[in-house]
Amino acid sequence: MTSGLRSGPSATTYDVEDLVSEAWRGHIRVPHFQRDFRWGRQDVIRLFDSIIKGYPVGSLLLWLRPAAAQRIQLGSLTIDAPDTGRAFWVVDGQQRLTSLANALHEDGQNDPRFALTYDLKGKRFAGRSPGDESWHIPLPILFDLQKLVRWFSENPEISELLNEATAVAKIIRQFRVPAYQVENEDETVLTDIFDRMNNYGKRLSRAEIFSALYAGDEGADATTLDIDTIAENIDSKLRFGIIDDDTVLRGILARRAPDVTREIRSEFDDQDRRGTVEFRGEGRDAAYQAGEEALTRAVQFLQREAGVPHFSLLSYRYLLIVLTRLFAHHPKPDKRNLQLLRRWYWRASVVGPEIFKGNVTGGMRLLASRVYPNDLSRSVTDLLDAVNKSDRSMPNLHRFRTNEASTKMLLCAWWAAKPRSLTTGQPFEAQNLADLLTDRPTAADAVHYIFPRRSTPPQFSMWAANRILLPSEDEPVDEVLSFLANRKSEIDDRTWIHVLRSHNLNHAVVDALAAGKIADFIEGRDSLLQANLEAFLERECEWKFEDTPSLSDLVVDDEDDVSDRP
Repeated sequence: MTSGLRSGPSATTYDVEDLVSEAWRGHIRVPHFQRDFRWGRQDVIRLFDSIIKGYPVGSLLLWLRPAAAQRIQLGSLTIDAPDTGRAFWVVDGQQRLTSLANALHEDGQNDPRFALTYDLKGKRFAGRSPGDESWHIPLPILFDLQKLVRWFSENPEISELLNEATAVAKIIRQFRVPAYQVENEDETVLTDIFDRMNNYGKRLSRAEIFSALYAGDEGADATTLDIDTIAENIDSKLRFGIIDDDTVLRGILARRAPDVTREIRSEFDDQDRRGTVEFRGEGRDAAYQAGEEALTRAVQFLQREAGVPHFSLLSYRYLLIVLTRLFAHHPKPDKRNLQLLRRWYWRASVVGPEIFKGNVTGGMRLLASRVYPNDLSRSVTDLLDAVNKSDRSMPNLHRFRTNEASTKMLLCAWWAAKPRSLTTGQPFEAQNLADLLTDRPTAADAVHYIFPRRSTPPQFSMWAANRILLPSEDEPVDEVLSFLANRKSEIDDRTWIHVLRSHNLNHAVVDALAAGKIADFIEGRDSLLQANLEAFLERECEWKFEDTPSLSDLVVDDEDDVSDRP
């Protein structure tokens, strides 16, 4: 059981000048159980605006304990921090301290989140831009008196604003930030405080809480896995895009037991943990490693077998979580079970969570519970049974939104057609898609209008027929209409036919496009898209085929079949 504090936290205040000085000297450290820096430029601007107006900016919670010499990263600052017997470890206030230390330091100016100026005439903070006038003073200059005096000597035309500048600089430097200081060697006490603080008011995500609770030792090797690293590793190996933290966490939890909504504070305590314990004695590091391996195999299945090239084209994230559990317990399914799993993924995508009364969490739990550690064939059969439904509907082609499952399924169908470049006639590669989308949550950057939005009749504004998949920065995305109507001379007739087919086009609809007949083009292409999508889903779902298990599962051992012996 976690013990409490032997003595209460002491209250004090720090000037901003003292705080950033301690940060620059490497005396302020961010514990590894903290979440990453999440603020954007507007958050940083609001912080400085509050300081100038004298508003409270919240208190800090600092953990006083020794720290070893190391190179640390604080926002955009790389600091060679010394060994010290009394460092300030930030339990609460990381976003504020990181913003102050970066926005007021020259090295932080390369990051647009921290590159701010103070507009002496408008009396406001703003981002920096190449065309800034002399009265837009960068914060590192405003904060440093010598640099500020030099700035005014080089810009005499604003000399009347010197008093305003020095007054603002003084307010920032002398602004008092309240802080609580805790001295305690027990790291579990600090993670407990962190957990409780972040369950008051605005909550952290479940993945962030889990990462904090099971961060490992402060002095752990930098290569120790965490949830963010797992997502980055998978993207680096497979170019699938960055899987969000909560999906990674649920994949780790699903591998260990079907109910991914269970209490996480006793996850690695076999004594206190309720429910099924499938991996007794397994620690945090082993669970993370095995979780990454299972998630990797699930992603490889999606890319190689199910035709889902990128995370942004995954219809529902909970299906990846179920697949992670299956590939954790059955790492090498045979060819037949892979085929049945492909059917399951696409059938589950088509019927959607509505089959579970729209309850994604309940559906995820139910499906995960149908993955049995020692029986692959039964697992696959029961997964299929859970999503088989006669009254299924096709994705809506008249509502194109890249964050919705129906559009993601459509984009997978488009990708299966091997879309080609309008400039070279060559098929795009998965690498093109990965390079363009990187960590994007949707495929919006890869999809473009054919007819410009302003010239499209309102009734067709949401139709997929006016979109085209061009996953490359080298494509003429602003001239799609022109390139389709007038193919490049370097592309021969035969190749051009392949280009058109790869985008669900034919000469008839292209002729309508060239003639400016928007309605004829969109309605004609809509028919082509509908036929293509139906064929794609029929091919992937294989609704009309028997879902018989693998042949090896149907073979009866002769030794067991004694009743038929003569």
